[in-house]
Amino acid sequence: MGLKCLHRALLALVLLAIGSPELPGQTPAQDLTQLRLEDLMNIEVTSVSKKEQKMSQAAAAISVITQEDIQRSGATNIPDLLRMVPGLNVAQINANTWAISARGFNSQFANKLLVLVDGRAVYTPLLGGVSWDTLDVPLEDIDRIEVIRGPGGAIWGANAVNGVINVITKKASDTPGGVLTAGGGTQSLESGMAQFGGKVRGIDYRAFAKYQNDNHFPDPSGQNGDDGWHLLHGGFRADSELSERDSLTVEGDLYTGSEGATLVHSDLSTWQNVNVTRLAELSGGNLLGRWEHTFSSRSDMAVQFYFDSYTRSGPESLEVRHTIDFDFQHHLALGDRQDLMWGTGFRSSPDHTVGTIDQSWVPADRAFNLFSAFVQDEIALKPQRVFLTLGTKLEQNNFSGFDIQPSVRVAWTLNSRHMLWASLSSADRIPSRRDANLDAVLAAMPGPAEVILYGDPDMKNEHVLAYEAGYRSQLSRRLSADVSVFFNTYSRLESINLLPPYIASNSNPPVVVYQAQIGNDGGGSSGGVEVSANWKATKRWTLSPGYSFLAMDLHTDANSVTDAQGSNPGHQAQLRSRLELLRRITFDSNAYFVGRLPDQSLPSYTRLDTQLAWPLGERLRFALVGQNLLNDHHQEFNGSLQVVNSTEVKRGAYARVTWSF
Repeated sequence: MGLKCLHRALLALVLLAIGSPELPGQTPAQDLTQLRLEDLMNIEVTSVSKKEQKMSQAAAAISVITQEDIQRSGATNIPDLLRMVPGLNVAQINANTWAISARGFNSQFANKLLVLVDGRAVYTPLLGGVSWDTLDVPLEDIDRIEVIRGPGGAIWGANAVNGVINVITKKASDTPGGVLTAGGGTQSLESGMAQFGGKVRGIDYRAFAKYQNDNHFPDPSGQNGDDGWHLLHGGFRADSELSERDSLTVEGDLYTGSEGATLVHSDLSTWQNVNVTRLAELSGGNLLGRWEHTFSSRSDMAVQFYFDSYTRSGPESLEVRHTIDFDFQHHLALGDRQDLMWGTGFRSSPDHTVGTIDQSWVPADRAFNLFSAFVQDEIALKPQRVFLTLGTKLEQNNFSGFDIQPSVRVAWTLNSRHMLWASLSSADRIPSRRDANLDAVLAAMPGPAEVILYGDPDMKNEHVLAYEAGYRSQLSRRLSADVSVFFNTYSRLESINLLPPYIASNSNPPVVVYQAQIGNDGGGSSGGVEVSANWKATKRWTLSPGYSFLAMDLHTDANSVTDAQGSNPGHQAQLRSRLELLRRITFDSNAYFVGRLPDQSLPSYTRLDTQLAWPLGERLRFALVGQNLLNDHHQEFNGSLQVVNSTEVKRGAYARVTWSF
């Protein structure tokens, strides 16, 4: 009864506000959907060409999640923020684990999506992919999240096959003073952050500490999934103008925490597979420095260095990794119509692993080394109208050798209201340690027998050739739209190759070993369309619908298997509503539809998240958030090769207070 009354009260506020006049002195917060497309096309983005450029020149399918979007989403983590991007598939596996990909190939470790934070890659070479549980950037400090759907290998290099996500944080000068947040609810049990920023001797700085404690989800039988987690995280950023031509940024983080998970363990004493609960201890940190120097109005350079270290002790094997990365780039304007960029880089990422009976790595210790160089030339075929961008990335790594990833992009600004773009690009994914060095027991069976999966030391790069085109337009004074279409052809895709079984006669009793090996025997194609729009329904009400369609046609050899095709939804849709109520109260709703996953026998589902927020004075803000309101629980993903067992996403609610001083 209480939930129904709350819904009725919120509905009454919505109906009242849609037609209500503007109050004197009331200034609704400006957000991306309130700008005209002429302004949208002038927004600066950096992820497409590794330099600042206007959206009208960005020849790529790119979405920008702004700080206003973040505040009004009600999300508590980056994965839930990414649900608003058409073409991304965001699926929560358990309370602390996500599967996120662009344009297909989703899995716990979606290895064709590159993720960066302020230029620091958070892609792990062990399993391939991103550990989203430790990507704990304070949402209040994010300036924007730029999401490229499609290859970014010509600029960002390896593993930017189907997309790039670049989390860009605010400058320290943009976060002066203090911020305290506190919240709690049914799933996000406890959360809080304390941050303070200022300026000392010409150096802008901020420092923060935050904590979160999240509840567990139920497993498919309704029992405790034992996947609750907590994380304590601290960090800082300092920005300094060393001179009129030089600037320096230094930032760093430290975190510690733990999380639970249930996984399948192969008991070789009884030859059974049993579910066991294990705890993963998490700890790590990073330090990044970036120096930017301006030679003249036509030439500048940037040098970046970072060190990243982390330890994950479970839930399966132990991994300790230390990464050192150096990157240099130089920008030079040539004449009136050419803009040249080039650069070079080096990364070394040694690891130490300790395996279990279920999963180990041979050899246990190995370093991943990568040398790279890139060049890009943007040519104004017609100034302010038509831009041609040619670029390529050259890389040499100790897993698969030499690699080249070229691209050609064209942006055509028809006028201030319409633009077209097209691209042809190539990108590769480097084999991970899992692909090359895995030795895992997948299952034990009475008999006795066991199923073993091996890596392939001769694994090659996965390759994509992508054809893309898009259109951005202000269709009317109140309506803008963005459409992207793509067709990708893939070769050397990862597959699981079945090998002849054998009898291990040296064991007592003899064991039948069914073996398989990771290989490159997959291929195929994919295509689709992604559409998003912003509609100013009234002065106070903005609707942002989105839709994406994905079709995949993958194949393997006769003795190979893959579930990459049926583990991705063919249809996804969303509708985001932003409503300005009286006295600066805002009511925001986000509905997401995700199609079924046939290979996982999971039905489609619709998720609804809402947030009602209002100021309690000049510096105090209160928000009430509901998540997954349409279902008490539902399962979003259950991949065949994921490490942890899936649990079911619960309906949740929480309240949060933010005090700025």
